[in-house]
Amino acid sequence: MKSEQDITLTVIIVNYNVAYFLEQCLLSVFNSRGIEQIEVFVIDNRSSDGSVAMVQEKFPQVNLIVNQENVGFSKANNQGIKLAHGKYIVLLNPDTVVEEQTFEKTIAAFEADEQLGGIGVRMVDGKGTFLPESKRGLPTPMVAFYKVFGLSRLFPKSARFGRYHLTYLSEFETNEVDVLSGAYMGLRHEVLNNIGLLDEAFFMYGEDIDLSYRIQKAGYKNLYLADTTIIHYKGESTKKSSVNYVFVFYRAMIIFARKHFSQNYALLFSLFIHLGIYIRASLAVAKRVINHTFPILWNVGIGIIGLYGLTELWKSNEIAFPSVVYYAMIPSYWIIWSLTNLLSGTYDPPFKPMKLLNGTLIGTTLILIAYALLPKDLQFSRLFILGGALWFLGWNIIDRLIRFLIFKQSSGWNPSRKKRFLIIGEESEFKRIKLLLLQHMNEVAYVHGTYIKDTYPEARYSVKEFEHRTNLNLYDELIFSAKDLSAHQIIHWMTTIKSTHLDFKIAQPDANFIIGSNSIDTSGETYRININKLSRPENLRSKRFFDLTFSLLLIATLPVSIWFFQHKMGLLKNTFKVLIGKLTWVGFIDTTDGFKDPQLPALTPGVLTPNLSVTVTDRGLLDKLNILYARDYTVLTDVQIVLTSFRKLDQQS
Repeated sequence: MKSEQDITLTVIIVNYNVAYFLEQCLLSVFNSRGIEQIEVFVIDNRSSDGSVAMVQEKFPQVNLIVNQENVGFSKANNQGIKLAHGKYIVLLNPDTVVEEQTFEKTIAAFEADEQLGGIGVRMVDGKGTFLPESKRGLPTPMVAFYKVFGLSRLFPKSARFGRYHLTYLSEFETNEVDVLSGAYMGLRHEVLNNIGLLDEAFFMYGEDIDLSYRIQKAGYKNLYLADTTIIHYKGESTKKSSVNYVFVFYRAMIIFARKHFSQNYALLFSLFIHLGIYIRASLAVAKRVINHTFPILWNVGIGIIGLYGLTELWKSNEIAFPSVVYYAMIPSYWIIWSLTNLLSGTYDPPFKPMKLLNGTLIGTTLILIAYALLPKDLQFSRLFILGGALWFLGWNIIDRLIRFLIFKQSSGWNPSRKKRFLIIGEESEFKRIKLLLLQHMNEVAYVHGTYIKDTYPEARYSVKEFEHRTNLNLYDELIFSAKDLSAHQIIHWMTTIKSTHLDFKIAQPDANFIIGSNSIDTSGETYRININKLSRPENLRSKRFFDLTFSLLLIATLPVSIWFFQHKMGLLKNTFKVLIGKLTWVGFIDTTDGFKDPQLPALTPGVLTPNLSVTVTDRGLLDKLNILYARDYTVLTDVQIVLTSFRKLDQQS
């Protein structure tokens, strides 16, 4: 039986549906040096992405706790703490990468000062940008006021106004702080025994502030350790545009105030927080509305104005437009072209002109067919439809160029080049990573290498040249081989290379994924072997379009179609649920444990499944049937399954 004397460090990781990030995190944990006795707990909050199976297969040394529901961050961490034997404990997010010496330096700091109760470290995001939540002050009412009303942003170097993120303290200097981040929180086990565990009233957010404050109230200190750095892909800054984040985070602040401040102080704090909720939520909603609607209004508005401009050419040739044509039919042309392009995947980045051409041809064909069925007095000009189609093509290309050249948006079009990669690693890993890239992406201009010890044909540079950042303007993305480079080296280069156009990713050994995050405003992302067509956005949209169309067809023919089914109420319920998106007509086969292959897209439960004609109970075979369905998917697949099993549309899902 282990005791605290046997174990130096316990690492606790709470996971929820981030299997790839968790695997990378665990690899970095077990690559740590300077610690002889370490134990690792992973508490899984009912993930459905294969996280549990991955840990069981690849990390059998991990103490795995599988919850049957998402119990929240605090309660899950407490499950691990109650079983921990370590003299010191680190609470670690799964979307992190720690340097080899991070734990050793944390423990050394604890050993050097018996008054230290908690330790945090310097954190950067996937772009190498410092995350300000690495060090924070106590959110008193005045600190909250300065934060909510933007004074902390206006005067970051002020010791008065910059207390929230302690922006007046250098990120490169070790300092005593008030609040540590829950993404990496080193704790002295003895202190937890004295002050208690995480407060489970905080489901998510705020629990780190509460625990940090209780450490201080017990007479201990919290330290921000600047001489080691970790990557935290999904920092708080990645969530701030979310309305849900605003409400959950600020409500957590209110719980904190009511718990620790006097009644009057808590009321003042609550007032500022509620003001903050309304201000930040309003800004978040406005930002999301503008980000989502302005590009659409811009594109559609200019497009329809252009169509009306074309009518002037026809009017000059004495061709009249009936009012119904002018006010209803002409705008509907643009809507039809937009919808067919939406289903064709034109609006999914990266922008591809051929998708625009295909979507517009389909839309034009549908418009011409509908035009031929109209009364003669509404058939004003087929040539106008063709001219409008050319305008649609031309304006959308111009629009995408504007988005790329001026606004630098991913939805824009870069006609000059495909994506250019530089892989830093030895030859064997270079070949493996290159193959993974080519299997994942179509738009690859070239892939070059940087050798570490031995050169190879595709290597353009040595690590020494890379260290001096030679010719990095020739590349869009740097991929680091974790097999050949230490986490310390990778993080060092990520934080010292200041080329804003460059993105960074890490390829783990023997893994079929590459992880990175291209912006402080985006969460982590992965490149992985794309084994299925169903993951493509245009196919997911086509699937939803089929669900809606077929459901509406069933409703329209209900007086006749309902008599084909034994369970008539079941058909009605299924049809309604498909319409509102609670069900899909064809979904994945449900396995007994509820888990699925992490490479499969998320689908709502299906009324029908791909194996209805046979009875299969073997879990492995069921998984293969799901993968085959996703890999070979076209909308005709769903049509065939629905027609073949038409009389089973009334079954309870």
